[in-house]
Amino acid sequence: MKIGLYVLSLCCLMFISCGDDKNATEVVETENENQKPNISSKAIEDFDYTDYALSPESEETLANWEKYQELAIQIGYLKKADLSFFNGDKEQLKTFIDEFKIETPKQLLTNSIISRTVILETMLLRLNENLTLENIEAKLKLQNVKEVLVAFSSLNYQINKKLESDIYNEIKPE
Repeated sequence: MKIGLYVLSLCCLMFISCGDDKNATEVVETENENQKPNISSKAIEDFDYTDYALSPESEETLANWEKYQELAIQIGYLKKADLSFFNGDKEQLKTFIDEFKIETPKQLLTNSIISRTVILETMLLRLNENLTLENIEAKLKLQNVKEVLVAFSSLNYQINKKLESDIYNEIKPE
């Protein structure tokens, strides 16, 4: 009688322990969903930063700076979550950045603008690295997108500040 009770208890334990496979697959699926990049235009719109636009005087001055215009277009695409320019070949991005720095107008070669350009370069390369690696979390990728947007906005602010300063320096008292 005792042997039958032990066998029955052992069988019940086996049936109970066999039902846990469902929970294990749910955990694996949840971990895989966290690894997928969730970079959307809505997430980018929700960033809290000051986005400086160029003043009309600055736009006139920068109209011939082709690499700046191209970068401004790509930043516009980035705000819409189009990452194709930023997650491409690293060498092409480096070439673009080098040409961007070379083509900088002479009147904008001040320490503040050069430093903002270097910061922007660093953020662009970091974003490229994190977008091309598979094991980087989407949260970090979104943070890198925000850093690029902030760096570009800071560059615009410094350009506006420099050109406004130049305009005020040209005004002579009567």
